[in-house]
Amino acid sequence: MDQFRKHILSLTFAAALLAAPAFAVPQDQKPTDQQPPQDSSQPKQQPQAQQPAQQPVPQQTEVKPKNSKEDVNAIGNRGVGKGLDFYSLEKEIALGKQLAQEVERSAKLIDDPVVTEYVNRVGQNLVRNSDARVPFTIKVIDSDVVNAFALPGGFFYVNSGLVLRANEESELAGVMAHEISHVTARHGTKQATKGELIQLASIPAMIFIPYSLAGYGIYQGMNLAIPLTFLKFSRDAEREADFLGLQYMYKAGYDPNSYITFFERIQADEKRQPGTIPKVFSTHPPNSERIANAQKEIARILPARDEYIVTTSEF
Repeated sequence: MDQFRKHILSLTFAAALLAAPAFAVPQDQKPTDQQPPQDSSQPKQQPQAQQPAQQPVPQQTEVKPKNSKEDVNAIGNRGVGKGLDFYSLEKEIALGKQLAQEVERSAKLIDDPVVTEYVNRVGQNLVRNSDARVPFTIKVIDSDVVNAFALPGGFFYVNSGLVLRANEESELAGVMAHEISHVTARHGTKQATKGELIQLASIPAMIFIPYSLAGYGIYQGMNLAIPLTFLKFSRDAEREADFLGLQYMYKAGYDPNSYITFFERIQADEKRQPGTIPKVFSTHPPNSERIANAQKEIARILPARDEYIVTTSEF
């Protein structure tokens, strides 16, 4: 067990002793004020250990992308996230901040700098190698639920349970890259836009009622009331997030095969103990089709490399 994961486990154990039996934050606790992170405040990147890729999908040494969306060299300059959307970037950030405040009224955040700076380093490295047009605020929730979610505007939450479940840093990076992709593709605000169009068509006199049709869902295991619009996405949106996430982790230097091996392990857990998947990744469960599609995309659009980042000394 590495130093970082031991640190998370020790924090969880200490919290259990102090707050048993529950970890809930009082409902009247004020949320932490969130400001988009500045480059100067981001943790310094540490030297990263390079290791051969594990169980690699056969890749071509040279790839000719069919369009800009398949060109990893064009990441950041290819118009990802275009489409019908009522939300400007400024409105998206304001919406995300409002939702983040709701999250932090209920969730218990880990504030230990060893944990938060490490997760931020991994996440901000992925953001820098993505199509993101908004700054990201990344925080760690003290929860054993294996999950992560990113709200519109770049407000990103990673559960400590996900960090502990990953065997390598590249597996953690793969899940984080997927969530970052939901923001870069603007899936949440696009779904909210569709809901508002339906509402406008049904009641012409109504001008604007935000996420009135979305409904609220309880984020499993943590009692977070968040509009389902911003948690559950269509099959096409999940596939796009997989597609973009593989590119982001590849561009950041990580082994994209790790995303597949992580989901294969989750599937194996489900086979051994049915009912596992609804408890983990409940908002976007892995399945054989998604895994197969990811394997195809790796082979088709990501040029082969001799070495990838699999893990680091901090993990």
